[in-house]
Amino acid sequence: MTTPSLEQIRDRILAAVPAAEASLVNNPGPAAQHSLLIDRAHLVEVARFLRDDPELRLDYCSNVTGIDQPEREVVDKVRRKVPAPDGSGEREVEEKVKRIEPGFLEVVYHLFSMARKHGPVVLRVRTGDRAGDASVPSLTPVWRACEFQEREVFDLFGIVFTGHPNLRRILMWDAFVGHPMRKDYVEPDDYEWEPTPHDAVLERVKARQAVASTPEEGPTT
Repeated sequence: MTTPSLEQIRDRILAAVPAAEASLVNNPGPAAQHSLLIDRAHLVEVARFLRDDPELRLDYCSNVTGIDQPEREVVDKVRRKVPAPDGSGEREVEEKVKRIEPGFLEVVYHLFSMARKHGPVVLRVRTGDRAGDASVPSLTPVWRACEFQEREVFDLFGIVFTGHPNLRRILMWDAFVGHPMRKDYVEPDDYEWEPTPHDAVLERVKARQAVASTPEEGPTT
């Protein structure tokens, strides 16, 4: 079966969940794998519709991944009319306008229909920011295959999945501090809690332990 176009899927979503926000995100790269950005408040309702709709039957989530987008400066090209130098009227000019786009974290879901044999349909959802509002609803209650992958995104990016049945680290150990796939992640000075230090890490650990084992010189009398 041919996958319905994203425009068709968006229209079906908006007809079924009128309050939802669903917008197209074009991928200008060679893959041209375009996607739908869904608002957090209606994500679970939209996901259930995509799974249960008899025309779509997106019954399998194959992949969940995260994206870290820090705050960045964006340059927009705008066109406006200005008086012509020769006084003959107006002419249109193009100007570049800079603006600051706030940072966010994003979760990307790849959906397929095993029943109707089409896909993928790519869904995106974004957090409110990269710090205090870094949460999105969990889709594990909709697609069971999301469980471990949402845990991985939580572990590496710090995105909190509300409603996840078992949200805890899956790759890093419990005492690990930070989320190593964040673009502003700073590597610690040493890995004293790393279970198996090796190579350069092991050398740093040995040097630190040597310093720690050297007795401090007391005051001379």
